[in-house]
Amino acid sequence: MTVSAHPESPAPRAKFFWFLPTSGDSRSIVASSHASSNQVLPANYRAPTRQYLAEVARAADRLGFEGVLTPTGTWCEDAWLTAAALLAETEQLKFLVAFRPGLIPPTLAAQQAATLQRFSGGRVLLNIVSGGDDVEQRRFGDWLDHDARYARTGEFLHVVDSVWRGDGVDFDGEYYTVADARVSAPPDPLPQIYFGGSSAAALPIAAQYVDVYLTWGEPPQAAAAKIATVRELARARGRDIRFGIRLHTISRDTSAAAWAVADELLAELSDEQIAKQTALHAKSESEGQRRMTALHGGRRDRLEIHPNLWAGVGLVRGGAGTALVGSHLEVANLIYEYYALGFEEFILSGYPHLEEAHWFAEGVLPLLRQKGIA
Repeated sequence: MTVSAHPESPAPRAKFFWFLPTSGDSRSIVASSHASSNQVLPANYRAPTRQYLAEVARAADRLGFEGVLTPTGTWCEDAWLTAAALLAETEQLKFLVAFRPGLIPPTLAAQQAATLQRFSGGRVLLNIVSGGDDVEQRRFGDWLDHDARYARTGEFLHVVDSVWRGDGVDFDGEYYTVADARVSAPPDPLPQIYFGGSSAAALPIAAQYVDVYLTWGEPPQAAAAKIATVRELARARGRDIRFGIRLHTISRDTSAAAWAVADELLAELSDEQIAKQTALHAKSESEGQRRMTALHGGRRDRLEIHPNLWAGVGLVRGGAGTALVGSHLEVANLIYEYYALGFEEFILSGYPHLEEAHWFAEGVLPLLRQKGIA
């Protein structure tokens, strides 16, 4: 399937987000994410200072991205504070703020989001991260198991939405009890809720409460099968939701140039690093993480898992582990393939994030705009 083969593009148009590297950035996969923070920092490491993150945010704003994902985790700068600091540095860019619902009470989260939405002029979106790693959750004092965390997320979202839409909310659940919960004024517009999770415990929560269901970048047909399940669960509840996908990008003027960059990233990884991270990820409680790890199995020689979809990032990085690799046209064609299957929102990143934002926005977005996709 190619972009040129589709003179008429279906509505709605896709939205493209970039990523704020709040755990640091570099020209290397290693030590540029929370999953590899215990490695020695590369010589080209860029600390996640406010000045550098502002450069990335301003570039994304100027280049026409819809927004940026502000991640959460042990090795990240705090997502709420980062978004608050950088909203003043940008004009139209939205901030998809990731946070873990078990770590703060739902009424406080509703208040924080409402304040940030007002101060930003409506540029705040929320990415709910229930948490899939017991070790990290316990660092923050959360001792619930995997399935209980998702059940708690459902109660959390119920309370937040009720507080935004009503006044003096009372709720008595298994995980939360609130009385007369309220905010001074509801956010306008209400922040859209984004959410990811691949387990049986996660999918019903997505179907019931969220606006956009996110998945990491599996091959198109596997990703489509996952969202088909969520779509049916949502429709059974009388709801329609949108779907997004999280991917890295390496887009260049020629396919050979893009794959050369991928080969450089791969050459920096030692067999010891790959074996250690593969074993760690394979034991993860996160179903999504296990699915990412299964795509490569710790092998260097089986990384192009679909034409122009490369699993090399996931050899050492936790979370999103696949990248779109190829010429600008090849990357655009693969994005169209996902889009035709029902994905309307693309949350992208690259190493380093400042330069890769330019490669994608200047090389790929014009091709997608020509066909009315972007």
